[in-house]
Amino acid sequence: MNVKVRPSVVHGDVYAPPSKSYTHRAMTIAALGKKAEISYPLLSKDTMATVRACEAFGATIHTPEEKEDILRIIGVDGHPKVPEDVINAANSGTTLRFMAAVGSLVDGAVVLTSDDSLRKRPNGPLLKALNDLGANAFSAKDDGAAPIVVKGKLKGGEATISGEISSQFISALLLACPFACEDTVITVKGKLKSKPYVEMTLDMLESAGAKIVTDFTKFEIPHNQKFDLGSYVIPGDFSSASYLLAAGAITNSKVVVRNLIPSKQGDVAIVSILQQMGADVVWDQDVGVVTVDGADLKGIRIDVGAHPDLVPTLAVLGTCAEGVTEITNAAHLRYKETDRLRAMSTELRKMGAKVKELPDGLVIEKSRLHGARLHGYNDHRIVMALTVAGLVAEGETVIDDAESVEVSYPDFFDDLFSMGANIGVE
Repeated sequence: MNVKVRPSVVHGDVYAPPSKSYTHRAMTIAALGKKAEISYPLLSKDTMATVRACEAFGATIHTPEEKEDILRIIGVDGHPKVPEDVINAANSGTTLRFMAAVGSLVDGAVVLTSDDSLRKRPNGPLLKALNDLGANAFSAKDDGAAPIVVKGKLKGGEATISGEISSQFISALLLACPFACEDTVITVKGKLKSKPYVEMTLDMLESAGAKIVTDFTKFEIPHNQKFDLGSYVIPGDFSSASYLLAAGAITNSKVVVRNLIPSKQGDVAIVSILQQMGADVVWDQDVGVVTVDGADLKGIRIDVGAHPDLVPTLAVLGTCAEGVTEITNAAHLRYKETDRLRAMSTELRKMGAKVKELPDGLVIEKSRLHGARLHGYNDHRIVMALTVAGLVAEGETVIDDAESVEVSYPDFFDDLFSMGANIGVE
């Protein structure tokens, strides 16, 4: 599917979609507990992969009916069953990593696979940690990627894991290790990237009654715990909202985005980044509303170690900002759905952007963009960011793989269209 974008001025009042990261975690924690109700979950391609996986482990999940926004889950109370079939995580790295850890809790073997893109992403550090903790986990191709086989049971003990590649490895262990039969100590080697996602996991586990002691270099996890998430409300997604806010900023328009209450999301940084770049941004935290008024932007230096999902959005903002924008500490972006540093630099250059790709970042100069035929890499964040770039490019921009937005923001094109964007999908 292609999306066609022409120069547009966007304005309006929209609701941010629910957080994908919070939804994945809420589903997994609830499925490992007794029962829970999750209000306003994101039901997208990625999160539905987690729904199917949790059901494969024995949870009963009632998805919301029409005009209802509550996901009801009857969990396995710490005792997941052996799935009757292979678990397919599709394109969801979160599903694959979380369910590999859950698989270490069953008394048997679990096989996990994925689509072509996800079968290129590394999982070696997680597999090694699971083995160190008493499970038997390995890649079927012996390359650290899916398909993955996990045989339980997880015993506990001590493991060391890299923090440099993906915080999902650590979050996965934090979800499973409370059910080990011995206490667990996890030591992080190197700097922990994407720390807010681990903080999000810990915050939700605390809401479910779990006890974990950490200084973020070491995690101490008591054994034989129980989860009780109860009723949980999913906040709006700052990652998804970043495209809407950026669209307002670069088209010199006023955009209001609702459902953005305070949470542990690292991508809340988009608010302060836009302010530093010169946009008029106000966040009323009491009501969860962010308002952006476009203005002349200026380039800044941005360390994205804690909020890597913002990089595609920031790259587009950089092309519209006076001077130079530097995106740093982003080497872990090369291990996402695609190599996002390479993808954004390649596609923005097709539009006439002045972009220099570095091993761990991008250097972007203000550029006059023109329409082009662009590749979306089957990556939702690449497609959405390039769509925003198309709003200020001369002529028509055509982006393929547009259906990938269903991974995290199924209504993205509809919301942009409602805001006045000259946009069409075919």
